[in-house]
Order: sequence, then C-alpha cells, then structure tokens
Amino acid sequence: MDQNGGSWAYIGSFTSGGGHGITVAAVDPASGALTPVGAIDVLVNPSWLALDRGTGVLYAVSEAESGEVAAFRAEGPELAPLGRPVAVGGSGPTHLSVVGRRLLTANYGSGSVSGLTLDAGGRIAGPAVVLAHQGSGPDPDRQEGPHAHQVLPDPSGRWVLTTDLGTDSVRVCAFDGEGGALRVHGEVGLRAGSGPRHLAFHPDGTVAYVLHELEPQVTVCRWDAASGWLEPLSEVPVDGDGGPRGVRACPSVPAVSADGRFLRAAVRGLDALVTLSLEDGAEKPRFVGSVGCGGSWPRDLVADPSGRRLYVANEWSGNVTWFDVDPLDGRPRQGGSVEVPAAACVVFS
Repeated sequence: MDQNGGSWAYIGSFTSGGGHGITVAAVDPASGALTPVGAIDVLVNPSWLALDRGTGVLYAVSEAESGEVAAFRAEGPELAPLGRPVAVGGSGPTHLSVVGRRLLTANYGSGSVSGLTLDAGGRIAGPAVVLAHQGSGPDPDRQEGPHAHQVLPDPSGRWVLTTDLGTDSVRVCAFDGEGGALRVHGEVGLRAGSGPRHLAFHPDGTVAYVLHELEPQVTVCRWDAASGWLEPLSEVPVDGDGGPRGVRACPSVPAVSADGRFLRAAVRGLDALVTLSLEDGAEKPRFVGSVGCGGSWPRDLVADPSGRRLYVANEWSGNVTWFDVDPLDGRPRQGGSVEVPAAACVVFS
C-alpha cells in the first residue's frame, strides 16, 4: 500500500518492442488511475509476472530464446533483484506460477514446462527440472510442435494444469517428489486447430474455461479435483458478431469475476473486451456484449483486488486501460488509460 491507502501495480513489457522492463505504478484507490513512478530494466522481455504475497517477492519470465526467470523484492515502488536470473532450461517462457515453494514456467518456444525451487526468502534455486511436451496440430505455421502457453495450479492446490497451443490439449500434472518436477497425470484433447492458450477456474472450483487463440472460442470444462480430471462439455464463441470482415480474432486471456457471475475475455484483432454471463449456471456462459479495449492487441486482462475494476495491457498501442464494472449488468466502462510501451502483463500488490 502507498501512503495514501492505494496499492501498486507492476506492469511487464516487451523490451524488444520498446518496453521499459517492469514498470511500477501507483494505483489511486478512488479512481483506479495508474501513475507510473519508475521502472527496472534488467531483464529481456519480462512479459509475465507473478507476485507471491506471502514473501513479497515478484517473479518475472524473460521471454527470450534462452529463457530465464528472475526474482525481485517488491517494497512499494522499489524493486530490488534477488540474485541473478536463473535459466529455465527452455525457450520463450510465456507464463509462470508460484505453487508453495516451487516456481513453474510454461515455455512456449521449446514446448515444455519447467520447475524450480524457492528458498524461504523467495530466492530461485536451480537447476530447472523440465517436463517436455510431445505432439503437434493441424496448423503448419503455429502447431508444428508443442507450445506450452500457461502453467496454473487448480484451486485445490493438488494439481497443475498446462495448456498447449501446439498440441490442442491440456495436461493435468502432479508434483513428483519434493522438488519442482512434474509428472503427467492425464492429457485432455480439445478441438483440433483451436490452439488453447489460457484457462481460468470458476470460483466454486468445479468448472474451468479454456480460451483458444487460433479459434475465437472458449471450451467449458467440468473439473474434478478429487480425480484430477478435466471433462470438456461445450464450446462458446467469444467474438460476438464476428467483428469486421477480414479481421482475425485472437483471444488472449480469460478472467472470471470473484462473485462467479461473469466470464470475460480479451480478444486481440478485434481489440475487444468480451463479457459472458454465468447467471444461467457456471457451465452455461452466455454472450452479453463487448466493448473496445481502449488500445490495440490486448495481451492481458486482470481485475484489481477489489473486483470493481478491470485492467487491460494493450501491447501494440503501448498502454494500460482501466474499466469500471457495472455492479448490476457486469459491463465494463472505460475509466482511463496510461502509456506503458509494449505492455504485456499487470499484477497488483
């Protein structure tokens, strides 16, 4: 928290696209406005961040050919590196999660998932233990091999799910021993050529929504934490009326409201923020509308800790926009925007 009762936002970016590394911004508690106060540029392409609130350590991937992860002590506007970056044993890490004393990364380029251990203070210990994905898909340009895009613990904390854009599947994994190693418990195939990118769980922990990048749709799945099994149920479009002719919709990130009433998706190409109602049931998303994302190529979508606002990182237009959410119909209304070159990810303290 800052001295005025607000919080801090940490914004990752693509340094290869002109980004400043990790930008720190103060969050106004009344308006939600972001005010950048500094940046730290010590890592190539810190495109995805995760904050461990227990230790106060911020973790970042380095989305580069030789993938790395780095840790920073986050104290308000100050980010202090905790040691040197550590290799993940894979290329192009696009996502990471903290699970207890483990740090996991999804490595898009090499199609693998890496696990590293964390000490009591949050420092990263190597070497990484790597689980390589196998397989391919029908799209010769995007699915010539595996492309792990996200690695996420389930709400029970017992399982880890990895989405793979290249193999059109979600793998359910369990930890193998005390280190960061994972073993595959099961693999669930989804529509060929759909390119699963990210998933999100409903707050009740029994439904997961898999958002696809190569087809503008979300697959609704029943999740059984007892057995560790994901069961696809239906597919729901997330491109509304289809958008302008000739524009390809490329969804990026799903987000479920804390009260479980709405599922939202950021859709690149259309540059839209789509809202689906879950009031007919968690397994029955229903399209209710979309609004412009306030920029170009929305790469991340996240709610603030209060759940009253949504923030979108627009990579190509180089800005982060925020939206006030109507408490009744759930529709977002843009409140403002701030320039952050090549913005890719937003995390709140």
